[in-house]
Amino acid sequence: MQSPIRAVLADVDGTLVTQEKVLTDRATEAVARLREAGIEFAVTSGRPPRGMSMLIGPLALTTPIAAFNGGVIVRPDMSVIEQKTISGSVVSAAIELLNSSELDVWVYSGADWLVRDGKAPHVDREAETVGFAPTIVDSYDSVKDVAKIVGVSDDLALVAATTQRARERLGDDVSAAQSQPYYLDITHPRANKGEVVAYLSAQLGIPAEQFATIGDMPNDVLMFARSGLSIAMGNADREVQRAARRVSASNEDDGFAKAMESFVLPAGSAS
Repeated sequence: MQSPIRAVLADVDGTLVTQEKVLTDRATEAVARLREAGIEFAVTSGRPPRGMSMLIGPLALTTPIAAFNGGVIVRPDMSVIEQKTISGSVVSAAIELLNSSELDVWVYSGADWLVRDGKAPHVDREAETVGFAPTIVDSYDSVKDVAKIVGVSDDLALVAATTQRARERLGDDVSAAQSQPYYLDITHPRANKGEVVAYLSAQLGIPAEQFATIGDMPNDVLMFARSGLSIAMGNADREVQRAARRVSASNEDDGFAKAMESFVLPAGSAS
């Protein structure tokens, strides 16, 4: 028999928000009903911390927020609880690999998002999504305290192939996963969403088997494996759906809210 769910950990893009990055009323109401039912709610994303700040008020978040797939964990006031940075030699190797694969490279250091070309694909859309603009730099050679490196391309097959190359070449020195079909995220080896489940389990005093996790991308599969109930969005690809115990509707059809109503909230609590 499945343990009762006492906490929910949700991905953001492709899950909690629509393709246009809108947090729907139904999603907000679902989180409020979780709270009324005594169920903790937390978010994790490949976004930087500031890129999730717009969720704090509408969702009344009180739990730690896991940005950069768990590379930086902050309180709702954006103060840092802990961060995991990539070692300097690995940063250089990762950037070299992405350059050789002809992916655009973004680097996140502290509160800064650094790019070499402000006109490159997805820069404007990412700035709109996270709510702040990048800093343009000539080189990443002097950058320190790197929390995340992103390889970007609209050649989705190339991004997938480079993800595999990163795992093969950089091995246990990094966590390499796609947060979107066009983004390859490279972080500290323990900066992944499976580790986020373990961290929140310890912080909240709730066993991992009493967590429900919900997401849509390959970087969500590790948190699926660590939780008692895993839910894939309807817009997730087939491999991600196969890794989950349940599948909901798409993020364009309020799949997050429907998942909470169908699989998590006690019977009779959904409106």
